Formats: sequence, C-alpha cells, structure tokens
Amino acid sequence: MFSAASNIFRRRPVDPAPDAASYQVPLYTNAAYYPNWRIYRKQPPSSLRLGFVSHVFYAFAWVKEDGTVYLSDEWADTQMAVDGAEGCLRAFVQLKQQYSQMRVILSVGGGGKGSENFAATAHSRSKLETFVRSARQLVDQYGLDGIDVDWEHPANSKEGKDYVRLLSKLREALPAPRYVLATALPASQWFLRHIDLGAAQKYLDMINLMTYDFSGPWESEANHQAQLHGSPISGYSSVDYVLMQGVPSRKIILGVPVYGRSFLGCTGPGQRYAGHGGEDGVFDYSELPRPGTEEIYDERAGAAYCVGGDGGFVTYDTPATVKQKAGFVTSSKLGGLFYWHIASDSRGPRSLLETGYNTMHEM
Repeated sequence: MFSAASNIFRRRPVDPAPDAASYQVPLYTNAAYYPNWRIYRKQPPSSLRLGFVSHVFYAFAWVKEDGTVYLSDEWADTQMAVDGAEGCLRAFVQLKQQYSQMRVILSVGGGGKGSENFAATAHSRSKLETFVRSARQLVDQYGLDGIDVDWEHPANSKEGKDYVRLLSKLREALPAPRYVLATALPASQWFLRHIDLGAAQKYLDMINLMTYDFSGPWESEANHQAQLHGSPISGYSSVDYVLMQGVPSRKIILGVPVYGRSFLGCTGPGQRYAGHGGEDGVFDYSELPRPGTEEIYDERAGAAYCVGGDGGFVTYDTPATVKQKAGFVTSSKLGGLFYWHIASDSRGPRSLLETGYNTMHEM
C-alpha cells in the first residue's frame, strides 16, 4: 500500500526549481488544501509556491442525495479560464508537468452542505455504489491522483461503521499504489471514538488530523486554537489517541491552520471575550500579526498569538510553532504536515509551508 511518508518526490527549495543536481529526496509529506473559492480572489494555481508541496487537496466536491459525487462549483472547477486551462482543477493537474513530485487529490465533503449527505450515502448499498463510481469517474476524467474523504463527521457508532465500509469500497475502486486514498478527521476524541481507526487505516494512505479549531466562537472563553501541548485538547493528545487505536504513525499527517481566530476584548487565553474581528472571526495568516500588535510565541504550549489592534487576541501558527510541530513530526515518526490552506500563506521567511518542509528535511 502507498505510504504518504515514503512518497518519492524531488525537493524544489525555491521557485523556479534548482538544477537537478541539487535535488534531494524528502522523507515527509508536506500537503496543502486549496479551496476552490479562492480563485475568485485572483489566486490561481500559478500564483502559489508549489515547489514545497507533495499533495494538493482540491476542495471541495460534494455529495448529492443519491450518492453522486459532483464538483461544487462547475464554473470555477472546469469552465473558467485559469492559467491557460479550462477550470482551476485542470490548471492544477497541468502543473504536475512542472512539479513532478506533486499529486492532486479531490477532497469530497467539508463542513455544512458538503457533508450533509454522507451518512445516508454510506448506509445505503445503492447510494454507496453511486458514490464510489462517480468518485472514480471524476478521478479519471480530470487525471487526478486520488480522493480525500472529508466527512465532518460520523456522529455515532453506526455512522462510524458505515464510514469504514465507504473507505473499503473506495479502496477497491482506487487501488494502491496508483491512487491515494486519504481522509480528514477531527482531532477531538469525542468524535473519533465513533470510528474504528484501526480498521479504517487499513484502507487509507493518509489520515489528515485536523489539529486546529480547538477554540472559536462556539466557546465562551478565548483559548489557543492549535496548541501542540496542553489541555483539554492538543495536537500531541490527539496524535497519541490515534496511535493508541492502532494507526501506524507514518499514516498520520498533522494539521496546521494558515489563519488566525480572533477574540475581541481580551488579551490572552482563558479570558471571556466580547466579539470577533476579521471576516467571521478569522484573519488569513498573511494578514497577521495585525498592525501595531505584539506577536507572542508560547513555546511550552506550542502556540502563538498577537494582542491588540482590531483583532484583540488572535491565535494562530507562526514559523516558530511550525518548526516545533515539524520537530514533533520527525521525533514521533509521523507522516508529515498538512495545511488549511495554501492560499492564506505568506511568502519568504514567514511562509508556514516552506518552514514546515525545510524543518522536516533539515540534514
């Protein structure tokens, strides 16, 4: 079976790529999601630093009531003129000629509407057959390298069993090592307990553990949203739980948020807040730290934030926290890192994707 961490691709430390003689074989996955709506912000594939990326997860395809997997924005995905191609999806695929290490995976699901039909589809034999057949058709039609199941999320043990069955049927249709089968899973044990992870991992090459959104507008107090250490939840505790369920470490990909969550009216974690700054309480990482604020790195927690200005307390990852997380990946022999999402990253020394890649592959 294909191993995410053993994917052999060539290092491209800068764009344009260096001479072939300077290529190195990396050991770790450095994957990134690209949400299709970012094309409307003039961020086509050609504008992204893809030389550090092993897998692009193109988000999202959705699921109809009858189980059919379909592209959520036909205009953006397949019709709009993008980088000389018809649609953003084809634009990514054509870049595989330039970035021979890169694999393009179609992510199915996501929050809200994207996942609302998963439970019924996975429970019905006929709908599941339609799901698998239509997913494979999209992979073949656009020359993709696999499917990422982003069902957010199985809500009980019955759905957990159906989720594993869905993965097994997809694996039959997308055999390894030709195709990648990945999944994105929540970090909380409260949700993961519904899934037999030991059974699920048999069909999967990559488990993208969403080790972020630990804090947000659903809580009354502000806290770190992606801390590596601490309570009640952290990247470390989430990985530890998944390992205890029998998942090989190399299949676990640790998630990094490329955005910050804002809490107005407070100056740090553990405080009640008065509201949210940014767009729906979120700032792109490229917009951080906020003007005139102080950026603070909490090494003990493996977290960072800025305080002041129009964001109040904004919790996010920085190069310092990503270095720490990349070190955790290598010391724990995990598969690598993934980022939500690439279009929010900065360039140069503040790039989270480049920092993660370079740290994991330091000689």
